[in-house]
Amino acid sequence: MIIRKTLIALSFLGIVSACGGPGESANVPEAQPAEATNANIGDHIVHFSAQSTDQLPPEVARAYNIVRSKNRAMLNISVLKKSDNTAVTAEVAVKTVNLTGQLKNITMRQIKEQDAIYYIGEVAVANRETLIFDISVKPDGVDTVSDVRFKRQFFTD
Repeated sequence: MIIRKTLIALSFLGIVSACGGPGESANVPEAQPAEATNANIGDHIVHFSAQSTDQLPPEVARAYNIVRSKNRAMLNISVLKKSDNTAVTAEVAVKTVNLTGQLKNITMRQIKEQDAIYYIGEVAVANRETLIFDISVKPDGVDTVSDVRFKRQFFTD
């Protein structure tokens, strides 16, 4: 039985390898390096992420009144004090545009959970749309505003 399974596996491997990889004319996108998910802003670190809301578990979406959809993205931001890694409140504003310069409205709201503080917002996205997020952050007790920029591409198909 073990020999039979091994032969089947080797046969399958031979068939797959005989198929070869993509030819010269294949349109295979080049892998891109992972982008940053946090930024150092003096005594604080800003953590940020953006994902399609259909990736959220239904119970999480319900708890925070988030519409689950492959055509909606959620931006999540948190600000931590470097010295003790604790969450702090901050003034958070976001301006979002796509690569054609179309402004996308996104309103951030604060969520507090025990020791965690998050700022989340939602925005509509189209397939293969890349959004540029310009985040302005002013942690409580700090006089200056820091700017953080990142971009993400969304796939809805």
